[in-house]
Amino acid sequence: MSEPLLPARLRRRGFLAGALGVGATAALTACTSNEAPSSGANVAAAPAAGNNAESGTPVTIGFSAPAADHGWIAAIANNAKAQADQYPDVTFKPVNPTNDVTQQIAAVQTLINDRVNALVILPNDGSQLTSVGRQAMDAGIPVINLDRIFDSPLAYRAWIGGDNYGMGASAGHYIGERLRTAGVANPIIAEVAGIDNLPLTEQRSAGFRDALQTYGFAVGPRQAADFTAQGGQRVTANLLQAAPRLDAMWNHDDDQGIGVLAAINQAGRNEFFMVGGAGSANAMREIQADSSVLKATVTYSPSMASSAIALARLVAQGRGMNDLAEREVPASITLASATITRENVADYLPLGFES
Repeated sequence: MSEPLLPARLRRRGFLAGALGVGATAALTACTSNEAPSSGANVAAAPAAGNNAESGTPVTIGFSAPAADHGWIAAIANNAKAQADQYPDVTFKPVNPTNDVTQQIAAVQTLINDRVNALVILPNDGSQLTSVGRQAMDAGIPVINLDRIFDSPLAYRAWIGGDNYGMGASAGHYIGERLRTAGVANPIIAEVAGIDNLPLTEQRSAGFRDALQTYGFAVGPRQAADFTAQGGQRVTANLLQAAPRLDAMWNHDDDQGIGVLAAINQAGRNEFFMVGGAGSANAMREIQADSSVLKATVTYSPSMASSAIALARLVAQGRGMNDLAEREVPASITLASATITRENVADYLPLGFES
């Protein structure tokens, strides 16, 4: 999860682009004045430092992530390896994926003892893995923290991940606009969340709630599942039984969306439309076919793992991102969440991961 020619900000292994040496254009912004600089002002110009894709000092990058028992996580691991394979100067050293925090800590400690040149870590739990991130950084091994963030910036050199709040906001705006255009007053809007004790779920729900409020709408019945198809089917069946009428639904995760759709079909419900989350190929094919209640999904792309490897390589080699004026790789990069509909799904489908 060979790349077709897609919009630069969307390419699986290239959204950070010229800077990361994978062939697209970055869309990173900074706080600037709206006025042109006056004559003689100090203006920072990006140095012409060469192509980041050119080979540099050979480096070994360690990689640790949860077990690939979920389509999105599987795509994370696949993308990381595929990106590393592009570089002749990178030795990719993954450890066994695990959903056990203690085992993940032990695996990362093995990589630290092996003196890898950089680490990319998607922790099962950011808080519980913070200490091992600190161990690596204290040992002089830069850590690229992927998605689930550590508690302390001292535990990582750079963080890259999705915009959970923005994901919820994108879903809320799509639903709000569609209902307002249809002239629906006082709509009943359901939400099937992921795991409620995860900060990412709280952020997604907050973005969804805040976006709907701008239209004068509110979230109606809400159930939390567990990011699995089985959990999605179970909680959606309960939600539908308790809500005889709905106007719209947002499901946080396209993997659990398989079960959500199954429950909707079993209940024979089609009076509402649904928005998914993350951008799986399965969901996009449903949207393209336009044969179910699923009409859109909002992205949370596993391409972030590809870019994390690219960042780790640059940091380990002491290089910056040559499209930027600064000489150092940024400390934090947040991906934007796009809304995929029938009108643009063909552009995004090659990026989809299989649930």
